[in-house]
Amino acid sequence: MIVGFDVGGTNARALLIDPTSGEVIDRDRESSAGAGPVLLATLLRMIQRLLDRNEASLEAVGLGVAGLAHRSGVIRYSPNLPDLVEYPLGSELGAVLGVPVTVMNDATAGTWAEAKLGAGRGSNDFIHAALGTGIGTGFVCGGRLIHGTNGFAGESGHMVVDANGPTHHTGQQGPWEYYASGSALGRTGQAQAEAGHFPAALRIAGSVAAIDGFTVVAALGAGDAEAARIFDGFCRHVARGLVNLALIFDPERIVIGGGLTDIGEPLRAGVDQWFDELLVGSSHRPKVLVVMAELGDDAGAIGAALVAADTP
Repeated sequence: MIVGFDVGGTNARALLIDPTSGEVIDRDRESSAGAGPVLLATLLRMIQRLLDRNEASLEAVGLGVAGLAHRSGVIRYSPNLPDLVEYPLGSELGAVLGVPVTVMNDATAGTWAEAKLGAGRGSNDFIHAALGTGIGTGFVCGGRLIHGTNGFAGESGHMVVDANGPTHHTGQQGPWEYYASGSALGRTGQAQAEAGHFPAALRIAGSVAAIDGFTVVAALGAGDAEAARIFDGFCRHVARGLVNLALIFDPERIVIGGGLTDIGEPLRAGVDQWFDELLVGSSHRPKVLVVMAELGDDAGAIGAALVAADTP
């Protein structure tokens, strides 16, 4: 068996996976808090529990980590996991376990899961955009997963879409994820409620501070006009970034994943409409399909395991 991990800023999710079928046999979850050695001990506990419960042997481990995960297994940079920066997680875990350990970005891992088992099946060229607290992306081109020289490909959330825009917590001015992430949707809802334009959100959330992206979606579902305006603008921001990527990669398909997939069809349809409107020469191009991801929160861990299974 192979264990795949999705290590985020709050939790580490582990899946025990049959590499021949991609079937999830068992799962485990713990907090990802703590410096490198603390997280290492956490991952080892989770692996042991999965193996013990299923009387399984371990062939390899795949780690999908939020941040710049170098091919060497060192986490070079991670805004959400600052205690892991420059920690050689892959080599440390491999030394203890005695099996190959593959480390990669979590959105890149999720891309490969969708390519093999999810919404990217049958497409040799697609973009996967994971919309959550931030934005991570991944690319399959000519049937191959793009890693980049160091393994850093896919950090599209940090590409600047407004050089005069607000400063993001990374220090960038006007990056895409400032406008098009789940955090952005919630931030816009808060601003409009504070200005007195979004009373429906206050009724739902109880306070300005409690308003998040899903508050806006709840108000949208209730037919609130301000929620519809905010959500339409949000979909436009998502589509603008996807158009920039499509102009570079010429995809057949765009797969929207991440935590915002729970929104479902309103998100897909809104992004699809704006994408066609903003894409240069769209009326002369074959239609780029915009679809929702299929594997949910498991995508990162599944993809990391699948990549580990394919790594010599």
